[in-house]
Amino acid sequence: MTITFDKLPANLEELKAMPQASLNEPEYTAALFLAVMMHYPVNKEETYEMLEFLKGPYGLSTFEKQFLADRMADGQEYVVRSFFNGTSPENDYTPSMPYTVETERGFDQVIDGRMKIFISSSGADSKRHILLRHKPSTNQWFIEDQMLLAMIRAPKSSDPWA
Repeated sequence: MTITFDKLPANLEELKAMPQASLNEPEYTAALFLAVMMHYPVNKEETYEMLEFLKGPYGLSTFEKQFLADRMADGQEYVVRSFFNGTSPENDYTPSMPYTVETERGFDQVIDGRMKIFISSSGADSKRHILLRHKPSTNQWFIEDQMLLAMIRAPKSSDPWA
């Protein structure tokens, strides 16, 4: 499924106003994770508030905040950008506009109320996944775990071998 964002959310209110914020499709939640993480270099606390919304009943743990800080340290926000269409190491992972993300369901099945959504990074050789959990009472999908922020090829501008 292709998810398109004309604008990325800058705070919780903007996030909740987006059509995908219904979270009634697992792909919406997966793509919104990336849209929200684009705000991390601007304001961590607003990003955490938005992630709390996407995590639902789980909430965002101190460990997860530390993990995000580690993954986003030293200008590594290009990892998040690499999941948007139009990016490549050669263009320093600059997304095309509007922002679009291609998602793919893992075998299109729900196991114990959970589903994996796979997303390609233009800096990695294999797709990465995010694990979502369904809440039947609201028909929403929330983030349980994500494996999207692993290291990828460096952007050309910071590659000493380019």
